[in-house]
Amino acid sequence: MKLVPLGDRIVLKQLEAEETTKSGIVLPGQSKEKPQQAEVIAVGPGGTVDGKEIKMEVKVGDKVIYSKYAGTEVKLEDEEYIIVKQSDVLAIVE
Repeated sequence: MKLVPLGDRIVLKQLEAEETTKSGIVLPGQSKEKPQQAEVIAVGPGGTVDGKEIKMEVKVGDKVIYSKYAGTEVKLEDEEYIIVKQSDVLAIVE
């Protein structure tokens, strides 16, 4: 089974949070904040959304930073994904 996003939606897989800070402090599970960085798994076709022409700017495999409270979390076959609108993606990490 796979997720196929519609319109201007993007399926993201969240990247794992760092276990250790740059200064060497080990973080326990609960105190870690979820990273806002993810990998693009699938991209919708774009097209016309709410009367506006949408061109998709990201592609599968891109690493992106997205809005903190954006999207819908989905669990599929023991994997967790986030479905967001393209406008919730803030930057592509190169």
